[in-house]
Amino acid sequence: MRKSILAALILFAFSGLAAAQTSSAPRGWGYGFVAPGGAGSRAATLHLGAGGEALIYKGLGAGAEIGYLGPFEGLGSGFGVFSANGSYHFVNESNDKKLVPFVTAGYTLIFREGRANLFNFGGGVNYWVRKKVGLRFEFRDHVWSNASTQHFWGVRFGVAFR
Repeated sequence: MRKSILAALILFAFSGLAAAQTSSAPRGWGYGFVAPGGAGSRAATLHLGAGGEALIYKGLGAGAEIGYLGPFEGLGSGFGVFSANGSYHFVNESNDKKLVPFVTAGYTLIFREGRANLFNFGGGVNYWVRKKVGLRFEFRDHVWSNASTQHFWGVRFGVAFR
């Protein structure tokens, strides 16, 4: 059942990428990233992942990503991370800006032998070096509100492609 729900969320999030285009402006893109960060203020972590986003209406977007997050001193003891997010991209009408800042927030599922529900928020910028290739810089914090709130934050560096 959980796998069916996860598959449906991924298909929904990426459906905008396959939609027919009504103009020459790109409406969706994919990205990959590496994110050094931390678990609270204690442990250094590394988060690797890939995802995609699509604009739904003007600057409003939706996206999903999948990745792996683990401690630097033992990456094998990490866990999987799935996120489904809403976003807002500060774009102009013709969508020809090279530098496009954004904010994002949404749901995060972490999993390994068990699972936990978190929320996330962040922001960053896509810098489109060429028409179909860009650089992505972002800060993202995944927050686990259990008995004591725990943060899994990271500074992301990546590549975006249309």
